[in-house]
Amino acid sequence: MESYRRDVRGFAVPLDYTYRIKVPHRTGQLARVAGTIAEGEGLIGDVTTVNVGREASVREITLEVEDRDQAERIVGMLGELEGVEVLWARDRALLRHEGGKLVIESAHPVRTVQDMRDVYTPGVARACQAISGDPSLAGELTMIGRSVAICTNGTRVLGLGDIGPVASMPVMEGKAVFYQQLAGVSAMPILIDTKDVDEFIETVVRISPTFGGIHLEDISAPECFEIEARLIEALPQPVMHDDVHGTAVVTLAAALVACRDAELTLQDEVVGQIGLGAAGFGIAALLVDAGAKRVLGSDPNPLSHERASAKGIEITDMQTVMAEADLVVATTGVPGLIEPEMVREGQVILALTNPYPEIESDVALTAGAAFAADGRSVNNVLGYPGIFRGALLSGAERINAQMKLAAAEVLASLATGSELVPDALDPDVHLQVANAVREAAIESGVARLDKAPMGL
Repeated sequence: MESYRRDVRGFAVPLDYTYRIKVPHRTGQLARVAGTIAEGEGLIGDVTTVNVGREASVREITLEVEDRDQAERIVGMLGELEGVEVLWARDRALLRHEGGKLVIESAHPVRTVQDMRDVYTPGVARACQAISGDPSLAGELTMIGRSVAICTNGTRVLGLGDIGPVASMPVMEGKAVFYQQLAGVSAMPILIDTKDVDEFIETVVRISPTFGGIHLEDISAPECFEIEARLIEALPQPVMHDDVHGTAVVTLAAALVACRDAELTLQDEVVGQIGLGAAGFGIAALLVDAGAKRVLGSDPNPLSHERASAKGIEITDMQTVMAEADLVVATTGVPGLIEPEMVREGQVILALTNPYPEIESDVALTAGAAFAADGRSVNNVLGYPGIFRGALLSGAERINAQMKLAAAEVLASLATGSELVPDALDPDVHLQVANAVREAAIESGVARLDKAPMGL
């Protein structure tokens, strides 16, 4: 079977750099700065006015550049302009990460002695006694029922590979930010420093009483599948590996919208999944659950084949996928893998590798695709906050296929106009996902409303 391995050195990830620039407050000066940036091949993004004085103005201008060398070169070019001073230039992502992205705050401020007596001694003892007598009250009287642990060992972080748990912390913090902002769920990164499956599972089991749900993240395959399956079996709260299932939910939503735009019906079409790693297997498996006519799968790693076949995914090669599938999803991590001549007239192609897809959307459309999109449109932040909120609201001990399908269907229904998926930063989208997941949990018989937390 074909190999996806290629030398992708030279594919640079764009950087956002912010420049704080002091410019003479006279007509045309900002245009000079913009012209110099253009000469340096920087792409201007945000422009923020810091202050305007009688003699000079200070602005922060964010540029997209290829690398740090280009960023510093533009600093030098700007510095040569008469009257212009670059006060500083910083990698914007690192600037936004200084001090971390999370804090732990009290839900209720303590302003008086009575407040202190309520939340600590002696009042806290009454809450402890109540939970001791009825453990189900923990969901009502503590944060447990509205909290999620984001557990990782850092063995497969984004496109960076095995960088270890500590280096993965910025990703875990980012996940937690969106949990709180978009779904009102408190999430805590848990970094587990082991590659041993048994040790990882034991660690999660031991810390699990602290949390209402367990979110697994950035764990290498195939270990991630065993870890998730065993934790689902061992724990009384919902467990979900987001790289597998969250990505699958958002991709299915995008596929439903793409089929709608191309006047196709998923249940009548052959679907192909190129790449059967964690994300690829999750997508293909959910497409089976969604009732696709046939689901073909291609991956050079034979270890993925047995798992896929057991789910009803037909194993074949990439050429067959491209020749027979009406909808093709690719999650291989290999830019440019799909050649234009492989594209069949009328196909829908979702090439999801970031930042450089298996085939550029405009190239696929020119080659005859009816619809094409890349990974910039499909972000799993649309999935996991609402999925876990819905699971917590229902008191469900599992996140089942019906709950994931409900999430995908509501996301697809909320996409309007030319959107492939709805706005990921709209809290109402996540609340609608949560409500759909909760209803699906009730309808499928896995809800335990007596365990649902208060105040979520």
